[in-house]
Amino acid sequence: MVRTWALLLPCLTFAPLGCNRSQPTESSERVPSAAETARLRAALATYAELAYRGYSDAARSARALETKVDAFVANPSAAGLAEARNAWLRARHPYQQTEVFRFYDGPIDALEMRINTWPIDEAYVDGTGQTGKLGIIDDGKLYPELSTELLAKLNAKEGETSISTGYHVVEFLLWGTDTSAEGPGDRPYTDYAGKDGERATRRGRYLRLAVELLVRDLETVRDAWAPGRDNYRAKFLASPPMEALGLAIKGMGALGGPELAGERLSVAYETKAQENEHSCFSDNTVSDLTDDALGIQNVCLGRYEAPGEPPLRGAGLCDAVAQRDSGLAGQLRKAVAQSVERVRAIPSPFDRAMLGDDAAPGRVAIKAAITALEDQTATLAAIAAAYDLKLAPVRVKNHP
Repeated sequence: MVRTWALLLPCLTFAPLGCNRSQPTESSERVPSAAETARLRAALATYAELAYRGYSDAARSARALETKVDAFVANPSAAGLAEARNAWLRARHPYQQTEVFRFYDGPIDALEMRINTWPIDEAYVDGTGQTGKLGIIDDGKLYPELSTELLAKLNAKEGETSISTGYHVVEFLLWGTDTSAEGPGDRPYTDYAGKDGERATRRGRYLRLAVELLVRDLETVRDAWAPGRDNYRAKFLASPPMEALGLAIKGMGALGGPELAGERLSVAYETKAQENEHSCFSDNTVSDLTDDALGIQNVCLGRYEAPGEPPLRGAGLCDAVAQRDSGLAGQLRKAVAQSVERVRAIPSPFDRAMLGDDAAPGRVAIKAAITALEDQTATLAAIAAAYDLKLAPVRVKNHP
């Protein structure tokens, strides 16, 4: 089912970079000055570097996850499963901060469907036939040989929740279904032990293949943003600055508005359904949401920090906007700071926070985060209007 969100959102009508298209939309009222253009180009260069660093860290942490998963599958143990889970949790931080680079047909949008799609139908992956159909792991007759190519081919083959790849499939294979609001799933390591025979062996192979494909896809997106190559980054930086600005605003607005305020918070708030929680198996949802909000702030401020690496400090989008309207730039800085604060304040686990009546502390915190993100989105729409950038409604998948 698809919902059109009535949030003000700068979804610009630019075609993907590198395709044939008409001239970019420029403001009919004000041609950018040389100083404004220079500042904007500096902010866009920082934006491209933010994308590269974020995807580099995401790929690197996925490689570390792969190492832990390989070791666990080779010698299943409770300690090995715990290490693989911790590696998955660490891998989420950098990736979630890159989601601000989605929603405008950039490199991630070609692969995101098999990287971070949710919710997933667990039975599609690891079902015993209780629903009348075997999952991929159990159906050795239909799928005798598991491979990354097969998993990619089967992804979303039977509908929007028939997901066979990505972070959340790996999450499910590590934690299992979460059946309690008091904690995450609790899959035993023995699900991968030899006593379960062929099923345990296939489950382990599936897990390793899913992580292998995840690493490959993240490295593909990383390389598209790498400096010094004839790639998407080069095309992005060579494009008219107003066009590139429009793409950046669209990514920020679409993530903060329809995706976070709408799909990931409002749907869960309204339904109170655990399957509408973003990382429902591991109970990592609040951390995921916080990193998404931080990603928007990173673009606004031109900054990025990762453990063990020198921080990136450059011209942010808010610096560029200040050349045209310092008031709007200040308003955006304040709005994104408040969004980060309000999202971070949601109590964990999220599936417990969303329960109760509307006066319950968790639901009050979720509602406050939704309001902050909607205000942030409205500010981005005002910035788009200040540059006379075209707006269009956004259509976002609504989970069942």
